[in-house]
Amino acid sequence: MKVEVVPHDSIWRSKFDGESKHVALILGENVVAIHHIGSTAIPHIYAKPIIDLLVEVENIAKVDDCSLGMEALGYEVMGEFGIPGRRFFLKKNKIGTRTHYIHTFTARSSEVKRHLAFRDYMIAHPEDAHKYSELKHQLAKQYPHDIIGYMDGKDGFIKEIQSKALVWWTPD
Repeated sequence: MKVEVVPHDSIWRSKFDGESKHVALILGENVVAIHHIGSTAIPHIYAKPIIDLLVEVENIAKVDDCSLGMEALGYEVMGEFGIPGRRFFLKKNKIGTRTHYIHTFTARSSEVKRHLAFRDYMIAHPEDAHKYSELKHQLAKQYPHDIIGYMDGKDGFIKEIQSKALVWWTPD
């Protein structure tokens, strides 16, 4: 997988809005909330141009019953994909480029809190967001064809910010 980060694009929010409506229809009344997360949700920073959706549901097991509907939207059903209690979906465009990730968790879980705290902290602390952006940009140049190297390079910074964010964050 080619590692590409690009400057923030204001269209990412509308792509999230459109996709979240389709996902909400498929997952139905089980959905508590759908959030835009990941770097595309943080203004003014470099990001891989993949829209991350965080879906909070009442019952995670019921998500499995919606697999055919998610496939009809163009998603690959990936199961937990390395995180217990998650349901992960991946969407690619016609040429095979990843366009969307969906991370589905039980509402109000620690994973939901972790993702939302990180996003909100970065939005409220543009100096840390800028450091993260610069790190991502540098790592993408250093590891243009090594997603593992890129991810490993971000890991320490992300953990440091998550620790700060979880102390700082208060949900709406």
